[in-house]
Amino acid sequence: MDKPTGFESRLGYQFRDRTLMEAALTHRSAASVHNERLEFLGDAVLGLIIATELYRRLPNCSEGELSRLRASLVNGNMLGAVALDLQLGDAMAMGSGELKSGGYRRSSILADAFEAVLGAVYLDSDLDACRDVVRHCFGGRLETLPDPESLIDPKTRLQEWLQSRQMRLPEYRLLSEQGEPHKRMFRVACRVLDLSIEAEAEASSRRKAQQAAASRVLEQIES
Repeated sequence: MDKPTGFESRLGYQFRDRTLMEAALTHRSAASVHNERLEFLGDAVLGLIIATELYRRLPNCSEGELSRLRASLVNGNMLGAVALDLQLGDAMAMGSGELKSGGYRRSSILADAFEAVLGAVYLDSDLDACRDVVRHCFGGRLETLPDPESLIDPKTRLQEWLQSRQMRLPEYRLLSEQGEPHKRMFRVACRVLDLSIEAEAEASSRRKAQQAAASRVLEQIES
């Protein structure tokens, strides 16, 4: 077998069929044979591996807690960070336009390519090899998992807190909407009638403003 490339050494896996690796590392802007089909496969492989790892490591977690933890590991930002650790962008083939715009550093492109690489490993070997690659690439991220409760968004946390005490759900009101179409700002109020608590927050979307207002209500409740 040929000497492993630098990328293979960082990945912790040496391909038998290098054409699979090359396809996984080819952005659609560079050639007609690119990594999108492998990304589709790798996404499914990664989801299964992470779900299995969490299931085995955390026997006391509920389905909801496992789902939140999986979402914290399998998302564009996390996979982009893993790909950066692998210096994956340096190994990719891209069209000149993507290169000029910094595509080799773009988190979404890197995340997709990492999934494509996993799909290529699966076709080149098997699920066990993919599992070894995931464990190697994720490293301490699988060892230092966050508290599942911390992953619940503020609106859901507030709703669950009130429901567990048979209280009415909070009310959200849009107070104002200002700014140019491409940089709107929304101000929202969150009110809990049964506790006579209200808080306001502003953000670049109504949803984000609601989340921020709910977080401020929770701060008042927990203080």
